[in-house]
Amino acid sequence: MSLRPYYRTLGDTGLSLSALGLGTVKFGRNQGVKYPSPFDLPSDQQIRELLAQAHDLGINLLDTAPAYGISEQRLGPLLARQRQDWLICTKVGEEFNAGVSSFDFSAAHTRRSIERSLQRLHTDYLDLVLVHSDGNDLQVLDDEVYPALQQLKQQGLIRAFGYSGKTIEGGIKALEQGDCAMVTYNLNEQAERPVLDFALSHNKGILIKKALASGHICLAGEDPVRKGLELVLDHPAVTCAIIGTITPRHLAQNVQAATAVLASQE
Repeated sequence: MSLRPYYRTLGDTGLSLSALGLGTVKFGRNQGVKYPSPFDLPSDQQIRELLAQAHDLGINLLDTAPAYGISEQRLGPLLARQRQDWLICTKVGEEFNAGVSSFDFSAAHTRRSIERSLQRLHTDYLDLVLVHSDGNDLQVLDDEVYPALQQLKQQGLIRAFGYSGKTIEGGIKALEQGDCAMVTYNLNEQAERPVLDFALSHNKGILIKKALASGHICLAGEDPVRKGLELVLDHPAVTCAIIGTITPRHLAQNVQAATAVLASQE
C-alpha cells in the first residue's frame, strides 16, 4: 500500500505530489478549529512516528502555516536531514496569536512571513506557498501579496505559489495569476467545482482542503472516506487532497482508501 505509483504533477510547476498530503494544523493548534472532537497536541515523538509512517506510505507533501499555531516551529527540527524527502507547503497572510486570527497581505509582511517560515522550518527554500484568504478573495488578490510572491519565486526562495480561497471568482483569478489554488471540495460542499474545471482547462494545479469535511462526513451504510476520496480524486484537475490527522490508524485508512480509488481509476 503506497501512493508512490500514483504521483501527480501540480499543473505546470513540475512538482510531483502524492495524491494525499499530510495537513499539520493538529501539530500546533487546538484552539478555534472546526474538528468534531477536542484533542491534545501530539508529542514530538508522536509526530516523528507519524511523519515516518506517512513517508513509508508514499506521502510527500506536508501542509503547514503560520496560522497553525506552532506547527512550523515543531516541524523544522523534526525534519532535520529529511528535507529531500518532502515537499513543504506553507502559507502567508493569516496570523494566529492568543487565540485570535489577524490578516496582513502587504508586500512587507509577505516577505517577513516567508523569511520567518524558512527559519522555523530549517530550510532555504519552500516548495509551495499559498495565500491564506480572509474571505475577501478579489480584494486580497488586488493587494500586494501576489506580486511579492512572484518576486520571491524569481529569487528562488519559493518554487511555486497559489491561493487558498473561499469563492469561485477568487479561485479563478488566483489561477490566472499564480500556479495553483486550494479549494474546498467534498461530499457536502461542491460549490467551487468551477475552479477545478478552470484549472483543468488552463493546466493549473489544484489542492483540496476539507476533502473529508474536517471529519464531519457521515454516510449511512457506506465508507465515508472511500466515498469522499472517490469524489475528490476523480476530478482530473486535482493533484492532491490534504488530510489532517494525528492518528496513525486514520492515516493508514486514508491511504488505503486513496490507493484503492486510484487503482480503480487505472
